[in-house]
Amino acid sequence: MADETIEALAPVDGFVAEVLVAPAPEAAIVPGPPTLRAPVDPAALDTLFRHARSHYAWRDTPVDDVKLRELFEILRMGPTSANCSPARFLFLRTQWAKERLKPMLSVGNRPGTMAAPVVVIVAHDPHFYHMMWRLYPRDDAKAWFADNPPFAEETAFRNGTLQGAYLIMAARAVGLDAGPMSGFDNARVDAEFLADRGWKSNFLVALGHGDAAALPAQPPRLSFDEACVLL
Repeated sequence: MADETIEALAPVDGFVAEVLVAPAPEAAIVPGPPTLRAPVDPAALDTLFRHARSHYAWRDTPVDDVKLRELFEILRMGPTSANCSPARFLFLRTQWAKERLKPMLSVGNRPGTMAAPVVVIVAHDPHFYHMMWRLYPRDDAKAWFADNPPFAEETAFRNGTLQGAYLIMAARAVGLDAGPMSGFDNARVDAEFLADRGWKSNFLVALGHGDAAALPAQPPRLSFDEACVLL
């Protein structure tokens, strides 16, 4: 992949089907403050977790490419194993691009997905290790994966999933709502959108400004004692 932050595919019938967001130059990464940190403001916790919901109905408010760049600049800073960063993201933000996706969606997912301003195919690159020379220069990390395809695939899937979760949280942090979903034909999505890059799809995330009036009551969560063990 090229080093540009955004690489747009050639327009088709006046539309640009996909935007691929890749890492910005390392010089853009600014070291953070010391390790000891104060807790975030309670309002931020509300935005990111406590009052956040998965949305599948959307207001007719566009999401521009600047916002997608901002989102990516946040999510790319989340930790991955040896900084491997295997996730790849296709942002489908034209009707033409979403129409290509529609036949691959489960019937129940089609209305909300097609109404969303942006739909992200969260994918991973099985050959992510070709970038390890730059992402993890302290060691020959490429060698850990290049001759061990099962380990490479396990690493790519786990860390790509983790980065997909970062995308959801980053979307909320920049003022967007997210609707993550499975319920689609991965093999057909791979063939239609990813085959020429060798990437593999994981899940989808609809992005935009959700219609809160369409939300059902929030379902319960497990308690600490049901989900956690202290040893």
